[in-house]
Amino acid sequence: MKIVIATSEAVPFAKTGGLADVTTALAKSLTQLGHDVSLFLPYYPQIQARGAGASCAVESTGTDLSIPIGTHQRSGRILRTSLPDSELDVYLVDQPLFYDRRELYRENNVDYQDNCERFIFFSRGVLEAVRQLDLQPDLIHAHDWQTGLIPALLTLEYSQQPDFAQTGSVLTIHNLAFQGQFWHWDMTLTGLDWKHFNWREMEFYGHLNLLKTGIVFADQITTVSPTYAREIQTKEHGAGLDPVLKFREERLTGILNGVDVTEWNPALDPHLTKNYDVESLATGKAACKAELQRLMQLPVRKDVPLLGMVSRMADQKGFDIIAGCMDELLAEDLQLVFLGTGDETYEKYLRQVADENPEQVAVTVGFDEGLAHKIEAGCDMYLMPSRFEPCGLNQMYSLVYGTVPIVRAVGGLADSVVDASAANLRSGLANGFSFEEYKPAALLSAVRRALDAYNVPDQWQQLVTTGMSTDWSWQRSAKRYLDVYAKAIAGVANRNADE
Repeated sequence: MKIVIATSEAVPFAKTGGLADVTTALAKSLTQLGHDVSLFLPYYPQIQARGAGASCAVESTGTDLSIPIGTHQRSGRILRTSLPDSELDVYLVDQPLFYDRRELYRENNVDYQDNCERFIFFSRGVLEAVRQLDLQPDLIHAHDWQTGLIPALLTLEYSQQPDFAQTGSVLTIHNLAFQGQFWHWDMTLTGLDWKHFNWREMEFYGHLNLLKTGIVFADQITTVSPTYAREIQTKEHGAGLDPVLKFREERLTGILNGVDVTEWNPALDPHLTKNYDVESLATGKAACKAELQRLMQLPVRKDVPLLGMVSRMADQKGFDIIAGCMDELLAEDLQLVFLGTGDETYEKYLRQVADENPEQVAVTVGFDEGLAHKIEAGCDMYLMPSRFEPCGLNQMYSLVYGTVPIVRAVGGLADSVVDASAANLRSGLANGFSFEEYKPAALLSAVRRALDAYNVPDQWQQLVTTGMSTDWSWQRSAKRYLDVYAKAIAGVANRNADE
């Protein structure tokens, strides 16, 4: 199968969150399964120059773009590179006016005013590059609002061209909270007829909504966990788009993300002081725990439970309920390690807690990839008490690394973490601890249950072994995407036959 993946982020080129990890790992896994995959993203030269992407050689394809944006023509070009240790082709849509900026979407916490124009250019640029490069894809996979226009352009314009007549489209929703909403006059920038600016297609309460556009026009829709696929069809979690998602329910599939085991594998991880697997867990994890405690300037104690969290510091990630039970947590014999950035209020709060409790709490404000790996390997437990979580990756990293997750049962957390109830322990399914209510007391209760289990070595070993022995790889997830791709392609063929 020939597959084009269009995304605004991919590692090691540009990343603000899990979107980059997911799109790259999926593309690599599909390639390993024998499919012809091309990955498209904007060319962010400043960002790549200060990151790992600088090591990837970039060359010209000789393909120039002239893209209509409203009444103007914007020029650009297509560059080519590849992922390290991969045969995957990566194409970069280059337009310095749009993409040569300090950040991807916003600066100083303010969105770029021309984001709509930037990603309309990218969406049209992808399709035009696909045409000029003669890729002839069977399927185009768009991700999030930044590429939400692609399914509409494919349906309304490009499907009339022979190279695209049989091409299906899939849109993946990574986080429904981000929809790409812009004022109604930006509809003129899309180049599509105003008749599509209506409540059934592209309009949303008087605004242009690019995520809704993708949902309406895609042949198939996916999101990043089965539970999240159900949640977003409800008023509570649908962010206003629940009616259209419910209407397209038969074409909506939840597929749990996987783990890129080339990056996240305790047996091979170069960031760890001692590698380990399920057989060498006891010695390897003990060494990693001691190193993490030393690194974070905590007392090196083998017996004390060490809990970690690598996260954006925000309400969505549960920091409000963590703060709500912090005094009770610190009354327990435990240690806490935090890594991340986010809401300045939480950054200051956690720093203060660490200053007042230096033998129990350590905080690093910022991001350090190596430290993130060390936390996953060195901790006994991982906190992820999210208000909502479309999928989440860290709870799966934790399971792979033998670190027992403590999570709120929402989205992908509910799909990957099996609570250590008596019945689940007896059946051998339990791999962590979960709770339902979004309250400090519920989180505290789950932590205390985990602390009790930690003091029962046989039970703890069972939880750790169950998590480490499960296949969390992207190969599993990629095969499910292939099933969805087949449905999208079949839908196009049936539609063409009817016409």
